[in-house]
Amino acid sequence: MIDTVTAPPELSVADFRETAANIEAEVGKVIVGQKDVVRHVLIGILAGSHVLLEGVPGLGKTMLIRTLGQALHLHFSRIQFTPDLMPADITGTDIMEEAADGRRAFRFQQGPVFANLVLADEINRATPKTQSALLEAMQEQTVTVANETYPLPAPFFVLATQNPLEMEGTYPLPEAQLDRFLFKVNVPFPSAGDLTEILTRTTGKELPVAQPAADGPRILAMQQLARQVPVPSHVSDYVSRFVVASHPGHSLAPLVNQYVRYGASPRGGQALVLGAKITALFAGRYNVSFDDVTSVAPAALRHRLLLNFEGQAEGVRTDDVIADLIAHVPRS
Repeated sequence: MIDTVTAPPELSVADFRETAANIEAEVGKVIVGQKDVVRHVLIGILAGSHVLLEGVPGLGKTMLIRTLGQALHLHFSRIQFTPDLMPADITGTDIMEEAADGRRAFRFQQGPVFANLVLADEINRATPKTQSALLEAMQEQTVTVANETYPLPAPFFVLATQNPLEMEGTYPLPEAQLDRFLFKVNVPFPSAGDLTEILTRTTGKELPVAQPAADGPRILAMQQLARQVPVPSHVSDYVSRFVVASHPGHSLAPLVNQYVRYGASPRGGQALVLGAKITALFAGRYNVSFDDVTSVAPAALRHRLLLNFEGQAEGVRTDDVIADLIAHVPRS
């Protein structure tokens, strides 16, 4: 059983920045390039939330998450999603056990979701029923089996991966589950220089390994500090206008009115604020700016904007819509 971490130590902004830099440095020993991907995944973790990574096979998504587990010194669990995966394979189930005196009783056998860092690999390969088994865990950090509710360990994160190309045999994530992910991070193909370095590192005599740069209490303390960062009223108002403007009929952005069927939810605003707070701490600041908000806007909103038929037919990207929002939503 994983012990829940309590009583995290207090941290300063300098401590936060130093620890975050050390984590990124350790991950960088294994993962070549992809600095924006690593930064956004780490922001999601420090916000105490979940991240969805999307990219073609072979780009190191699974390796990145496993390496983060090493750098954060957290209990890591991997769930390989397949069409025949059942909800009990994720959450666990009651099993019959026979005691020494011959009596039989049910005992709850924890599933792989009982970990600090859960990798949901190729999450869109499982059926909607199985995908929904993660909803309670992601939102409430509990698991309910046979009318009994079991708390998950703290800290708890789900980092999921999916392949955008191979659609056969996959089940698109429902909007309700997508909305539970703080960020959706697109993993790009590496540059030629990065690819050369990847080949050098992965075909040599010794494979690089990340060393622990933080632990559970430190992560919880960083989460607490992040939530204490003040947001000026004019920045908070900007976030509200930004979320409202993502809905057609309420926007000055032409692409929204033409191509969007439904805009971001209030969780999108929460993701913008939390992401901006942590971005400010990464820069050593204890205040949030407009640029902190816009820097995380694509990751926070790209999975929350639903395109209409016209937008899908013309191949409009949600990132283009978000860029149009940034250009048209006034900052004052």
